[in-house]
Order: sequence, then C-alpha cells, then structure tokens
Amino acid sequence: MIIKIDSIDEIAGAAAKFVHAMGNNRVFAFYGKMGAGKTTFIKAVCEQLGVTDVINSPTFAIVNEYLDGNGEPVYHFDFYRFQKADHAAALAEVLDIGYEDYVYSGNLCFMEWPELIEELLPDDVVKVFIEELEDGTRKIEFEN
Repeated sequence: MIIKIDSIDEIAGAAAKFVHAMGNNRVFAFYGKMGAGKTTFIKAVCEQLGVTDVINSPTFAIVNEYLDGNGEPVYHFDFYRFQKADHAAALAEVLDIGYEDYVYSGNLCFMEWPELIEELLPDDVVKVFIEELEDGTRKIEFEN
C-alpha cells in the first residue's frame, strides 16, 4: 500500500488509512532518512488509536509506552542511539532493556531506526518506508 501526504494538514487522514490497513499486525518498523517524518507519522497514528499522552521521540529513553483508547499499551521505540562501532554490544544493550518482552507482548510496537537492530526484528514485522520526495510531499509504503 502507498499513502501520499501532500501537506501536514493531511497527516491525520493518512494515519487513519494506515490504522485501517494495519490489520492484525502488531510490530511495525519505520525506515526513512533523518527528517523524513517517522516520529510525526507515528504520533499521528497513535492519535488515531486514541492515545492522549504526549507523544515524542524516545531517542534517549529508547522506548516510550502510551495507552491507546482501549487502555492497551502501545510501544514506541527509537534505536537511533545504537549506531555504535561495536554492533554486538549495541544488540546486547537492546536485549537488556527487555526488547523481546515488548515485541512479543502482542501489543502494538512502532520502531524508528530498525535497520540498526535488523537481526532482532521478528519475522512478522511490517516494514514501513517513509520517503520525502523532492517537492516536500511524503510517501509511505508498506505491505500488510
């Protein structure tokens, strides 16, 4: 599926389309360059899910937990800070934070910078690609 966002005013509608297309999938890995809009889009998706908490990038916390409109946890990861020379140590640190407990909990998980922990992603992860086009619009592409 491809979702185009021509302006920030369209992000809520794009997020609603994404939520509708999520199906029973629980783990979503968001790929895109710095500034492509990963955090902004995840925030809009969470809002569509009924999250009322403040939603921001968990760059330093690594994972933020929100509650959706049904009181169910939604986990938002940011693995950006795991860009380390010692990749094995970075993966060990990710596991130490309880990564597998979150990812295999059955709750929604949204991940930014998943390419840094690619080998830890579950087989059923949905890869979501966000690209900023030359005209400033965004293209969100994924298979569900």
